[in-house]
Amino acid sequence: MKRISLLLAALVGVTASIGCRSIREMDSGYQSLFDGKSLAGWDGLPGFWSVQDGAITGRTTKEQPLKNNTFLVYTNGTLDNFELRLSYRIANGNSGIQYRSKLIDPAQFIVGGYQADFEAGKTYSGILYEERGRGILAERGKKTIVRDVNGATKIDVAAVLGDSAEIQRNIRDEQWNDYVVIANGNHLMHFINGRMTADVVDMDTAKGAKSGILALQIHVGPPMIVQFKDIRIKRL
Repeated sequence: MKRISLLLAALVGVTASIGCRSIREMDSGYQSLFDGKSLAGWDGLPGFWSVQDGAITGRTTKEQPLKNNTFLVYTNGTLDNFELRLSYRIANGNSGIQYRSKLIDPAQFIVGGYQADFEAGKTYSGILYEERGRGILAERGKKTIVRDVNGATKIDVAAVLGDSAEIQRNIRDEQWNDYVVIANGNHLMHFINGRMTADVVDMDTAKGAKSGILALQIHVGPPMIVQFKDIRIKRL
């Protein structure tokens, strides 16, 4: 128990230092993953993805619903340690950014793995969710340590980053928001509009992914539209 307590304390201090530095950095050294004009380098289910007004656009309609969550997959390599920056906006429904993930069903572009979640609602934007895996690894406003204990996932809350409702007030409804995802070793961090929303140390060496694909989500449910732009990455 003493070893875990020391780790929790160290996590609080190190996270604050890394997070503040990353958000303040200029964009030098970043590689653009989207040309602003086409879906070159990306692949997904036809009819659901397009480029509109300089943004990758995912859309479902009453006439064209989904039976499963589907994803637009980045096809030019995998990610391991990185800092990803992009802007998003969403009307209705739920979406997210998959990272260090795997393609489970290539025909339907179904993906599983770490997800930087966001939605048109008031609860889940900024959390760390593992799609088709262990579920929520950090609720919004939490620092957590994830471990395997006798085959079961155990999540310890190391600290509170802030009140979830107050963090939500920093997120603009149906307008552009800036998302930053940092993955370095087993340390995973999410930020929206400069505010840290989730911080996870995944100590489960069997289930915690160290590399994998990047993908963007359209979620099953009511008709929705989600857009992404200014997608860029720095390898760490």
